[in-house]
Amino acid sequence: MPYYTKLGEIPPKRHTQFRQEDGSLYHEELVSSIGFSGIYSNLYHCFSPTMVIEMGQASPVKMEFDKEYGLKQTHLKTSQMGDTGTDFLNSRLPMLGNSDVVLYILQSENLSMPYYYKNGEADEVIFVHYGSGILESQFGKLVYMPGDYLVIPRTTIYRIKPNPGKSRFLITESSSPVETVNRYRNEMGQLLEHSPYCERDIRTPSDVVLEKEPGRYLVRVKKSGAIHDFIYKHSPFDVVGWDGCLYPYALSIHDFEPITGRIHQPPPVHQTFQAKDFVICSFVPRLFDYHPLSIPVPYNHSNIDSDEVLYYVEGNFMSRRGIDTGSFTLHPGGLPHGPHPGTVEAGLGAKETKELAVMIDTFKPLYPSKQAYEFLDQNYPYSWIP
Repeated sequence: MPYYTKLGEIPPKRHTQFRQEDGSLYHEELVSSIGFSGIYSNLYHCFSPTMVIEMGQASPVKMEFDKEYGLKQTHLKTSQMGDTGTDFLNSRLPMLGNSDVVLYILQSENLSMPYYYKNGEADEVIFVHYGSGILESQFGKLVYMPGDYLVIPRTTIYRIKPNPGKSRFLITESSSPVETVNRYRNEMGQLLEHSPYCERDIRTPSDVVLEKEPGRYLVRVKKSGAIHDFIYKHSPFDVVGWDGCLYPYALSIHDFEPITGRIHQPPPVHQTFQAKDFVICSFVPRLFDYHPLSIPVPYNHSNIDSDEVLYYVEGNFMSRRGIDTGSFTLHPGGLPHGPHPGTVEAGLGAKETKELAVMIDTFKPLYPSKQAYEFLDQNYPYSWIP
Protein backbone atom coordinates (compact mmCIF):
# COMPACT_ATOMS: atom_id res chain seq x y z
CA MET A 1 0.00 0.00 0.00
CA PRO A 2 1.14 3.60 -0.45
CA TYR A 3 2.24 5.27 2.76
CA TYR A 4 0.22 7.86 4.69
CA THR A 5 0.55 11.35 3.29
CA LYS A 6 -1.24 14.71 3.43
CA LEU A 7 -1.41 17.81 1.30
CA GLY A 8 -2.88 21.28 1.72
CA GLU A 9 -5.05 22.39 4.64
CA ILE A 10 -6.78 19.88 6.92
CA PRO A 11 -8.28 20.15 10.44
CA PRO A 12 -6.53 18.66 13.51
CA LYS A 13 -9.16 15.90 13.83
CA ARG A 14 -11.21 14.18 11.15
CA HIS A 15 -15.02 14.52 11.19
CA THR A 16 -14.80 17.81 13.11
CA GLN A 17 -15.69 21.40 12.21
CA PHE A 18 -13.33 22.94 9.67
CA ARG A 19 -14.41 26.39 8.54
CA GLN A 20 -13.66 28.55 5.52
CA GLU A 21 -12.80 32.25 5.73
CA ASP A 22 -16.47 33.23 5.39
CA GLY A 23 -17.39 31.02 8.35
CA SER A 24 -19.01 28.24 6.33
CA LEU A 25 -17.90 24.65 6.79
CA TYR A 26 -15.66 22.86 4.36
CA HIS A 27 -17.33 19.73 3.02
CA GLU A 28 -15.54 16.57 4.15
CA GLU A 29 -15.55 13.53 1.84
CA LEU A 30 -14.26 10.07 2.72
CA VAL A 31 -12.91 8.24 -0.35
CA SER A 32 -12.46 4.57 0.53
CA SER A 33 -11.83 1.16 -1.00
CA ILE A 34 -13.25 -2.27 -0.14
CA GLY A 35 -16.13 -0.64 1.72
CA PHE A 36 -14.68 0.76 4.93
CA SER A 37 -12.08 -2.01 5.27
CA GLY A 38 -9.46 -0.88 2.75
CA ILE A 39 -7.25 2.16 2.37
CA TYR A 40 -8.94 5.57 2.40
CA SER A 41 -8.41 9.32 2.37
CA ASN A 42 -10.38 12.29 3.71
CA LEU A 43 -10.83 15.26 1.37
CA TYR A 44 -12.04 18.78 2.22
CA HIS A 45 -14.09 20.52 -0.48
CA CYS A 46 -15.03 24.18 -0.72
CA PHE A 47 -18.46 23.09 -2.02
CA SER A 48 -20.56 19.98 -1.64
CA PRO A 49 -19.29 17.26 -4.04
CA THR A 50 -22.89 16.14 -4.68
CA MET A 51 -24.37 19.12 -6.59
CA VAL A 52 -25.43 17.51 -9.88
CA ILE A 53 -27.32 19.91 -12.16
CA GLU A 54 -27.75 17.65 -15.19
CA MET A 55 -27.45 13.97 -16.10
CA GLY A 56 -26.68 12.52 -19.51
CA GLN A 57 -27.49 9.18 -21.08
CA ALA A 58 -25.36 6.15 -20.23
CA SER A 59 -23.04 5.05 -23.05
CA PRO A 60 -22.29 1.29 -22.96
CA VAL A 61 -18.60 0.39 -23.14
CA LYS A 62 -18.39 -2.10 -26.00
CA MET A 63 -15.61 -4.66 -25.66
CA GLU A 64 -15.75 -8.04 -27.35
CA PHE A 65 -13.17 -10.66 -26.39
CA ASP A 66 -12.98 -13.82 -28.46
CA LYS A 67 -13.36 -16.74 -26.06
CA GLU A 68 -13.23 -19.12 -29.03
CA TYR A 69 -9.75 -17.90 -30.03
CA GLY A 70 -8.14 -21.18 -28.99
CA LEU A 71 -4.84 -22.12 -27.37
CA LYS A 72 -1.97 -20.60 -29.31
CA GLN A 73 1.14 -18.48 -28.87
CA THR A 74 0.27 -14.96 -29.98
CA HIS A 75 2.11 -11.88 -31.22
CA LEU A 76 0.26 -8.59 -31.68
CA LYS A 77 2.33 -6.24 -33.83
CA THR A 78 1.04 -2.99 -32.34
CA SER A 79 4.32 -1.31 -33.23
CA GLN A 80 2.61 -0.71 -36.59
CA MET A 81 -0.36 1.00 -34.96
CA GLY A 82 -1.32 4.51 -36.01
CA ASP A 83 -3.18 7.00 -33.87
CA THR A 84 -6.14 5.47 -32.06
CA GLY A 85 -7.89 8.85 -31.75
CA THR A 86 -7.67 12.12 -29.87
CA ASP A 87 -10.19 11.73 -27.03
CA PHE A 88 -8.72 10.07 -23.94
CA LEU A 89 -11.56 7.62 -23.30
CA ASN A 90 -12.54 6.87 -26.87
CA SER A 91 -8.90 6.36 -27.92
CA ARG A 92 -8.34 3.36 -25.64
CA LEU A 93 -8.10 0.28 -27.84
CA PRO A 94 -8.65 -2.97 -25.89
CA MET A 95 -6.15 -5.67 -26.81
CA LEU A 96 -6.51 -8.51 -24.30
CA GLY A 97 -8.82 -9.14 -21.39
CA ASN A 98 -10.70 -11.37 -18.97
CA SER A 99 -12.95 -10.78 -15.94
CA ASP A 100 -9.99 -9.59 -13.83
CA VAL A 101 -8.05 -7.33 -16.15
CA VAL A 102 -8.25 -5.52 -19.49
CA LEU A 103 -5.17 -4.28 -21.36
CA TYR A 104 -5.52 -1.26 -23.65
CA ILE A 105 -3.24 0.67 -25.98
CA LEU A 106 -3.73 4.38 -26.53
CA GLN A 107 -1.65 6.29 -29.09
CA SER A 108 -2.29 9.89 -30.08
CA GLU A 109 -0.44 12.91 -31.43
CA ASN A 110 -3.16 15.29 -30.21
CA LEU A 111 -4.58 13.75 -27.07
CA SER A 112 -7.27 15.80 -25.34
CA MET A 113 -9.44 15.37 -22.26
CA PRO A 114 -11.96 18.25 -21.94
CA TYR A 115 -13.73 16.58 -18.99
CA TYR A 116 -13.01 14.80 -15.71
CA TYR A 117 -13.02 11.00 -15.51
CA LYS A 118 -13.77 8.63 -12.67
CA ASN A 119 -13.45 4.87 -12.99
CA GLY A 120 -15.99 3.64 -10.47
CA GLU A 121 -15.36 -0.07 -11.01
CA ALA A 122 -11.64 -0.60 -11.60
CA ASP A 123 -8.18 0.52 -10.57
CA GLU A 124 -6.01 1.69 -13.45
CA VAL A 125 -2.29 1.51 -14.10
CA ILE A 126 -1.18 3.73 -16.98
CA PHE A 127 2.30 2.86 -18.23
CA VAL A 128 3.70 5.82 -20.14
CA HIS A 129 5.59 4.50 -23.16
CA TYR A 130 5.85 7.86 -24.92
CA GLY A 131 4.85 11.32 -23.85
CA SER A 132 4.90 13.56 -20.83
CA GLY A 133 2.46 15.84 -19.06
CA ILE A 134 0.46 16.21 -15.87
CA LEU A 135 -2.15 13.97 -14.29
CA GLU A 136 -4.47 16.23 -12.32
CA SER A 137 -6.87 14.86 -9.71
CA GLN A 138 -8.70 16.00 -6.61
CA PHE A 139 -5.50 14.93 -4.82
CA GLY A 140 -3.29 17.38 -6.75
CA LYS A 141 -0.81 17.24 -9.62
CA LEU A 142 1.42 14.37 -10.75
CA VAL A 143 4.00 15.14 -13.42
CA TYR A 144 4.54 12.09 -15.63
CA MET A 145 7.35 11.12 -18.01
CA PRO A 146 8.21 8.15 -20.26
CA GLY A 147 8.65 5.00 -18.20
CA ASP A 148 6.24 6.01 -15.44
CA TYR A 149 3.58 3.76 -13.99
CA LEU A 150 0.63 5.93 -12.93
CA VAL A 151 -1.35 3.95 -10.36
CA ILE A 152 -4.88 5.38 -10.11
CA PRO A 153 -7.23 3.87 -7.50
CA ARG A 154 -10.89 3.51 -8.42
CA THR A 155 -13.04 6.53 -7.43
CA THR A 156 -10.19 8.92 -8.27
CA ILE A 157 -11.46 11.79 -10.44
CA TYR A 158 -8.73 12.83 -12.83
CA ARG A 159 -7.80 14.31 -16.18
CA ILE A 160 -4.68 13.98 -18.30
CA LYS A 161 -3.02 17.15 -19.60
CA PRO A 162 -0.35 15.95 -22.06
CA ASN A 163 2.49 18.06 -23.37
CA PRO A 164 2.64 18.51 -27.18
CA GLY A 165 3.82 15.42 -29.06
CA LYS A 166 3.03 11.73 -29.25
CA SER A 167 1.43 9.96 -26.32
CA ARG A 168 1.43 6.17 -26.10
CA PHE A 169 0.03 4.45 -23.02
CA LEU A 170 -0.34 0.83 -21.99
CA ILE A 171 -3.39 0.92 -19.72
CA THR A 172 -4.16 -1.91 -17.30
CA GLU A 173 -7.68 -1.88 -15.87
CA SER A 174 -8.03 -4.05 -12.78
CA SER A 175 -11.26 -5.25 -11.16
CA SER A 176 -9.38 -5.58 -7.84
CA PRO A 177 -7.10 -3.09 -6.03
CA VAL A 178 -3.57 -2.71 -7.42
CA GLU A 179 -1.04 -2.85 -4.60
CA THR A 180 2.65 -3.02 -3.84
CA VAL A 181 3.87 -6.61 -3.42
CA ASN A 182 3.18 -8.42 -0.13
CA ARG A 183 6.62 -9.99 0.17
CA TYR A 184 8.26 -6.58 -0.25
CA ARG A 185 6.51 -5.19 2.87
CA ASN A 186 6.85 -5.68 6.62
CA GLU A 187 3.82 -6.15 8.88
CA MET A 188 3.51 -2.37 9.24
CA GLY A 189 3.29 -1.88 5.48
CA GLN A 190 6.77 -0.38 5.01
CA LEU A 191 8.75 -1.57 1.99
CA LEU A 192 11.60 -3.82 3.12
CA GLU A 193 15.30 -3.55 2.38
CA HIS A 194 15.16 -6.29 -0.25
CA SER A 195 12.33 -4.59 -2.16
CA PRO A 196 13.43 -3.47 -5.66
CA TYR A 197 11.94 -0.04 -4.95
CA CYS A 198 11.15 1.94 -1.82
CA GLU A 199 8.99 4.85 -0.67
CA ARG A 200 11.56 7.35 -1.97
CA ASP A 201 10.81 6.12 -5.49
CA ILE A 202 7.05 6.64 -5.17
CA ARG A 203 5.98 10.11 -6.30
CA THR A 204 2.84 11.43 -4.64
CA PRO A 205 0.62 14.32 -5.77
CA SER A 206 1.72 17.89 -5.13
CA ASP A 207 0.13 21.34 -5.52
CA VAL A 208 -3.60 20.95 -5.00
CA VAL A 209 -5.62 22.04 -8.05
CA LEU A 210 -8.09 24.59 -6.67
CA GLU A 211 -10.97 25.43 -9.03
CA LYS A 212 -13.62 27.45 -7.14
CA GLU A 213 -15.69 29.14 -9.83
CA PRO A 214 -19.23 27.80 -10.34
CA GLY A 215 -20.12 26.62 -13.82
CA ARG A 216 -20.83 23.42 -15.75
CA TYR A 217 -18.29 20.70 -15.03
CA LEU A 218 -18.58 17.42 -16.93
CA VAL A 219 -17.56 14.34 -14.94
CA ARG A 220 -17.65 11.04 -16.84
CA VAL A 221 -18.05 8.01 -14.57
CA LYS A 222 -17.48 4.39 -15.60
CA LYS A 223 -19.71 1.97 -13.72
CA SER A 224 -21.55 -1.26 -14.59
CA GLY A 225 -20.02 -1.43 -18.05
CA ALA A 226 -21.10 2.04 -19.16
CA ILE A 227 -19.93 5.66 -19.12
CA HIS A 228 -22.35 7.93 -17.26
CA ASP A 229 -22.16 11.71 -17.78
CA PHE A 230 -22.87 14.13 -14.94
CA ILE A 231 -22.78 17.92 -15.03
CA TYR A 232 -21.82 19.41 -11.66
CA LYS A 233 -22.23 23.00 -10.49
CA HIS A 234 -18.71 22.98 -9.07
CA SER A 235 -15.44 21.44 -10.10
CA PRO A 236 -14.36 18.22 -8.36
CA PHE A 237 -11.01 19.99 -8.02
CA ASP A 238 -12.20 22.31 -5.23
CA VAL A 239 -10.23 20.44 -2.54
CA VAL A 240 -8.12 22.57 -0.18
CA GLY A 241 -6.48 19.59 1.50
CA TRP A 242 -6.60 15.88 2.17
CA ASP A 243 -4.83 13.08 4.05
CA GLY A 244 -4.74 9.31 3.97
CA CYS A 245 -3.36 6.33 2.07
CA LEU A 246 -5.59 6.30 -1.03
CA TYR A 247 -4.35 8.53 -3.85
CA PRO A 248 -2.81 8.23 -7.31
CA TYR A 249 0.96 7.90 -7.44
CA ALA A 250 3.78 7.46 -9.94
CA LEU A 251 6.63 4.95 -9.98
CA SER A 252 9.18 4.98 -12.79
CA ILE A 253 10.27 1.71 -14.34
CA HIS A 254 13.75 3.30 -14.34
CA ASP A 255 13.66 3.32 -10.52
CA PHE A 256 13.02 -0.43 -10.33
CA GLU A 257 16.26 -2.05 -9.10
CA PRO A 258 16.72 -5.50 -10.69
CA ILE A 259 17.38 -8.61 -8.63
CA THR A 260 20.14 -10.73 -10.15
CA GLY A 261 22.06 -13.90 -9.25
CA ARG A 262 24.74 -16.38 -10.33
CA ILE A 263 22.21 -18.31 -12.42
CA HIS A 264 19.06 -17.18 -14.19
CA GLN A 265 16.39 -15.78 -11.88
CA PRO A 266 12.69 -16.70 -12.31
CA PRO A 267 10.14 -14.10 -13.45
CA PRO A 268 8.76 -13.30 -9.93
CA VAL A 269 11.96 -11.32 -9.18
CA HIS A 270 10.65 -8.74 -11.65
CA GLN A 271 7.30 -8.30 -9.89
CA THR A 272 6.31 -4.66 -9.37
CA PHE A 273 2.59 -4.70 -8.44
CA GLN A 274 0.00 -7.25 -7.42
CA ALA A 275 -3.77 -7.52 -7.78
CA LYS A 276 -6.17 -10.32 -6.85
CA ASP A 277 -5.63 -12.51 -9.92
CA PHE A 278 -2.71 -11.02 -11.82
CA VAL A 279 0.67 -9.36 -11.35
CA ILE A 280 2.62 -6.65 -13.17
CA CYS A 281 6.38 -7.07 -13.62
CA SER A 282 9.18 -4.86 -14.95
CA PHE A 283 12.11 -6.05 -17.06
CA VAL A 284 14.85 -3.43 -16.86
CA PRO A 285 18.53 -3.07 -17.85
CA ARG A 286 20.55 -5.38 -15.63
CA LEU A 287 23.72 -7.46 -15.35
CA PHE A 288 23.35 -11.04 -16.42
CA ASP A 289 24.04 -14.14 -14.35
CA TYR A 290 27.66 -14.50 -13.29
CA HIS A 291 28.11 -18.27 -12.87
CA PRO A 292 30.92 -19.24 -15.31
CA LEU A 293 28.58 -21.63 -17.14
CA SER A 294 25.41 -19.56 -16.86
CA ILE A 295 22.91 -19.30 -19.70
CA PRO A 296 21.58 -15.74 -19.73
CA VAL A 297 18.64 -16.42 -22.05
CA PRO A 298 15.49 -17.62 -20.21
CA TYR A 299 14.92 -21.35 -20.16
CA ASN A 300 11.87 -23.06 -21.66
CA HIS A 301 8.97 -23.11 -19.23
CA SER A 302 5.32 -24.08 -19.05
CA ASN A 303 2.88 -21.60 -17.53
CA ILE A 304 0.40 -24.18 -16.26
CA ASP A 305 -1.53 -21.76 -14.05
CA SER A 306 -1.14 -18.45 -15.81
CA ASP A 307 -1.07 -16.59 -19.10
CA GLU A 308 2.02 -14.44 -19.71
CA VAL A 309 1.86 -11.15 -21.58
CA LEU A 310 4.96 -9.17 -22.48
CA TYR A 311 4.77 -5.61 -23.76
CA TYR A 312 8.11 -4.64 -25.31
CA VAL A 313 9.16 -1.07 -24.54
CA GLU A 314 12.67 -0.73 -25.91
CA GLY A 315 16.02 -2.49 -26.25
CA ASN A 316 17.30 -5.76 -27.67
CA PHE A 317 14.98 -8.61 -26.73
CA MET A 318 17.55 -11.34 -26.95
CA SER A 319 15.27 -14.37 -26.51
CA ARG A 320 12.85 -13.28 -29.25
CA ARG A 321 13.17 -12.66 -32.96
CA GLY A 322 10.74 -10.60 -35.04
CA ILE A 323 9.75 -8.51 -32.02
CA ASP A 324 9.59 -4.72 -32.23
CA THR A 325 9.13 -1.92 -29.76
CA GLY A 326 5.42 -1.85 -28.97
CA SER A 327 4.83 -5.55 -29.64
CA PHE A 328 2.65 -7.73 -27.40
CA THR A 329 3.26 -11.44 -26.93
CA LEU A 330 0.77 -13.72 -25.22
CA HIS A 331 2.06 -17.13 -24.07
CA PRO A 332 -0.96 -18.95 -22.64
CA GLY A 333 -1.04 -21.43 -19.79
CA GLY A 334 -0.95 -25.02 -20.94
CA LEU A 335 1.74 -24.56 -23.60
CA PRO A 336 5.52 -24.46 -23.09
CA HIS A 337 7.38 -21.49 -24.45
CA GLY A 338 10.94 -20.30 -24.43
CA PRO A 339 13.73 -18.75 -26.46
CA HIS A 340 13.62 -18.74 -30.23
CA PRO A 341 16.09 -21.02 -32.06
CA GLY A 342 19.66 -19.74 -32.04
CA THR A 343 19.15 -17.18 -29.29
CA VAL A 344 20.51 -19.40 -26.49
CA GLU A 345 23.90 -19.98 -28.14
CA ALA A 346 24.02 -16.38 -29.33
CA GLY A 347 23.49 -15.12 -25.78
CA LEU A 348 26.28 -17.14 -24.13
CA GLY A 349 28.87 -14.85 -22.60
CA ALA A 350 26.62 -11.79 -22.65
CA LYS A 351 27.24 -9.61 -19.60
CA GLU A 352 24.15 -7.39 -19.54
CA THR A 353 20.87 -6.52 -21.18
CA LYS A 354 19.44 -3.11 -21.99
CA GLU A 355 15.85 -4.24 -22.51
CA LEU A 356 12.76 -2.58 -21.07
CA ALA A 357 9.49 -4.51 -20.98
CA VAL A 358 6.30 -4.76 -18.94
CA MET A 359 4.96 -8.22 -18.12
CA ILE A 360 1.43 -9.05 -16.97
CA ASP A 361 0.81 -12.59 -15.68
CA THR A 362 -2.84 -13.55 -15.18
CA PHE A 363 -4.33 -16.57 -13.42
CA LYS A 364 -7.30 -16.83 -15.76
CA PRO A 365 -7.06 -17.15 -19.55
CA LEU A 366 -6.73 -13.93 -21.53
CA TYR A 367 -8.65 -13.46 -24.76
CA PRO A 368 -7.87 -11.11 -27.66
CA SER A 369 -10.36 -8.42 -28.58
CA LYS A 370 -11.91 -8.13 -32.01
CA GLN A 371 -9.78 -4.98 -32.51
CA ALA A 372 -6.59 -6.95 -31.77
CA TYR A 373 -7.02 -9.13 -34.86
CA GLU A 374 -5.82 -6.27 -37.05
CA PHE A 375 -2.36 -6.66 -35.51
CA LEU A 376 -2.18 -10.46 -35.31
CA ASP A 377 1.04 -12.12 -36.52
CA GLN A 378 -0.31 -15.31 -38.07
CA ASN A 379 3.14 -16.95 -38.26
CA TYR A 380 4.12 -16.48 -34.61
CA PRO A 381 2.89 -19.90 -33.38
CA TYR A 382 5.36 -21.51 -35.82
CA SER A 383 8.29 -19.20 -35.03
CA TRP A 384 10.16 -21.81 -32.95
CA ILE A 385 10.86 -23.85 -36.09
CA PRO A 386 14.59 -23.37 -36.89
